[in-house]
Amino acid sequence: MTNAADSDLNRLRALVRTFVDERDWDQFHTPKNLASALTVEAAELLEHFQWLQHGGPEELGDAKLREVRHEMADVLVYLVRLADKLDVDLFAAVEEKMVLNRAKYPAEQVRGDSRKYYEYKK
Repeated sequence: MTNAADSDLNRLRALVRTFVDERDWDQFHTPKNLASALTVEAAELLEHFQWLQHGGPEELGDAKLREVRHEMADVLVYLVRLADKLDVDLFAAVEEKMVLNRAKYPAEQVRGDSRKYYEYKK
């Protein structure tokens, strides 16, 4: 049975595919190029937070928050496109990674602790 999140990701993938197909851009969307574009967009997202104390909505303001939202969308679009090109089911990948993270970061052992797993393991 398909859940709502998986269905939303499939709709997003189809939306991006259509946009790309309408422009004949698939020829440029190699996994390497998409990964590169993804990191550029992530850097553009980060730029909005540079020099802010915390980066919360009240510190960003409405105009900056709208720009941040657009950069987040760009990051997601490239990630979805990369997953599409590599035939990666993002929902399944997140589920799998959460299982690994739960083993690496047991809640009872790391609650309230921001250290990496290798810093608290004995």
